[in-house]
Amino acid sequence: MPGRRVGRIVEVEAYLGPDDRASHARAGRTARTAPMFGPPGRAYVYLVYGMHDCLNVTTEADGTPGAVLIRAVEPLTGADEMRAAVAVRRIERQRTAAAPGADARPRSRPIPDHRLAAGPGLVAGAFSIERSMTGLDLCDPASALHLELPPASDRPVEPVTAGRVGVGYAGEPWATLPYRFIDASSPSVRVPVASARGGDGPDEQPRSRGRLPGNDRA
Repeated sequence: MPGRRVGRIVEVEAYLGPDDRASHARAGRTARTAPMFGPPGRAYVYLVYGMHDCLNVTTEADGTPGAVLIRAVEPLTGADEMRAAVAVRRIERQRTAAAPGADARPRSRPIPDHRLAAGPGLVAGAFSIERSMTGLDLCDPASALHLELPPASDRPVEPVTAGRVGVGYAGEPWATLPYRFIDASSPSVRVPVASARGGDGPDEQPRSRGRLPGNDRA
């Protein structure tokens, strides 16, 4: 299918209900966080730093908050389309942040295929995900963005857990709980050397080879 973009989800972070001090649900149900309260399998897209959209998938029964943040996707089909979409998103972001009349230039160095969706903001860019998609049923094959089960022929996942990124404000135990899940076989992720530590710091090593199974299709 022309223009189809397909990838494997290779890194996620889990966020729980009101007791999770790193979760949006910690403040209860609000207009912004209502989609996180279900039903399961729906998109919850929010903006961070005023510029990056982030895709979450709700996970709990209707009325109970819970979601997983999609941190990285390994491209399988449509890398050229993903690269073009990332470039468009970057130019739009630069124009928004720049002074009126400023020149928004594309990235000078091309992004390798395996890094096109290696980060929450890049996931949104590569798959043209916007906040208007919040509430979309990701389990409906007819949705423009949806999830699919992996083929039976896919190799097993090589799971690694780590602390979530950028949640030090939550304090312990929430700052270091191993709620980040990574497939170590993917070249699209950075695998922590010390699995209990979060953050994309020097203790994490990029993968240069390998493929993994996953369950995202778009």
